[in-house]
Amino acid sequence: MANERRSTPVDAYVGRRLKQQREALSLSQEKLAEMLGISFQQVQKYERGLNRVGASRLFQLCGVLGVEVGFFFDGLKPLNPSSVADGDGHRDPLSTAALLAAPGALDLLSEYARLKSPGQRRKVVELVRILASEDSEPPLPELAAPPSAVTPG
Repeated sequence: MANERRSTPVDAYVGRRLKQQREALSLSQEKLAEMLGISFQQVQKYERGLNRVGASRLFQLCGVLGVEVGFFFDGLKPLNPSSVADGDGHRDPLSTAALLAAPGALDLLSEYARLKSPGQRRKVVELVRILASEDSEPPLPELAAPPSAVTPG
């Protein structure tokens, strides 16, 4: 059986951190690619977590972006070797990495952080819970209002 190298939620997290730092430095993907000696498409694949960032490339990125290696892993929980593996044998920590790798997660978190009211924050969380449960459950049929609830205009 061939050794397939599939990206994981950790790769997606590293890609998001790469994108965050690149944008914080106001670097375009093209400029970063030029500095690394690779194509901008490769930078895109790294940022999306589609391609894994090798150790030597990660070391190179640290120098170009001015960060320590740990920057790319801040917020991750170490994998527990006894955790349950998925069908492909990968262990998914379903930690910060998996959560932040979801499309739009950082945008949602950024807007959420701007809310000052604890009540508004609770309502946002409840709304997201409702929307998430609607995605996982079959929709309920809409019921017409009972005749007694209709008032003449």
